[in-house]
Amino acid sequence: MQNTDEQIRNMLELKETIIEKMAKYQDEIDFLQKNLDVLDVVLKGSSFTKASTLAKNITKQEKPDILDTHKEDSFEGTRQIVDNKDGVVIANAFVTPDQVSIVLEDGIGLTPEIPPLKTFFIERIIGEMKKSDDAAVKDGKINQESVIDCIINKNGSAIREIIIKNYRQKERIDEIINTATWSLTRMVENSSK
Repeated sequence: MQNTDEQIRNMLELKETIIEKMAKYQDEIDFLQKNLDVLDVVLKGSSFTKASTLAKNITKQEKPDILDTHKEDSFEGTRQIVDNKDGVVIANAFVTPDQVSIVLEDGIGLTPEIPPLKTFFIERIIGEMKKSDDAAVKDGKINQESVIDCIINKNGSAIREIIIKNYRQKERIDEIINTATWSLTRMVENSSK
C-alpha cells in the first residue's frame, strides 16, 4: 500500500515532534542527574548519618491541595523556546508563582491569526485548563479570581508576549511551555510559506 504525499508529510512531522520531545526530555534528565550528583556529594560530605536512613525517618506529611497552595509547588525561572530545526530562539518563557510570560524575540513578527495559536494553544490547551478551573469554582475548590487566563499583548499587529495567569500547578507549566513551543514553531513555519 502506497502512502500519499500528505500522509508522508504527516509522518515526517510526527517524527520531528518525537525527536524534539526526546531531545527536550534528555536535556531535563541530564539536568536532574547533575543536580542529584551535586546533592550526593553535599550529603556525603556533611552528614554522619546516611541520607537513606534520614529519608526513612522523615514522617510523611499530608500533601496539601495543589489548587489552594500553588506557591509551594511552583517552578520559577526562565526557559528558552527554541526552533529545533535551526536552533533560533523564538521566545523566552518567564515563570513566576502567579504567571507564565512568553516574550517573543524581536523580529519574529508573528500575529495572533497565524495557526495554530488560537485553535490549538488558546482554545484547546488553555481552554481545557479553564474548563477544569470552572468546574473547580463550581465545586468550591477555588474562587473565580484563580481561574487560568490568557492575555496576548501586541506591538502593532505582532505578538509581543503571551501571558498565562493563575496556572497554579507545575504540571501546567510544563504543558503550557511545551505546547507554546510547538505552536510557535509551527507559526514560524506557517508564516514563512
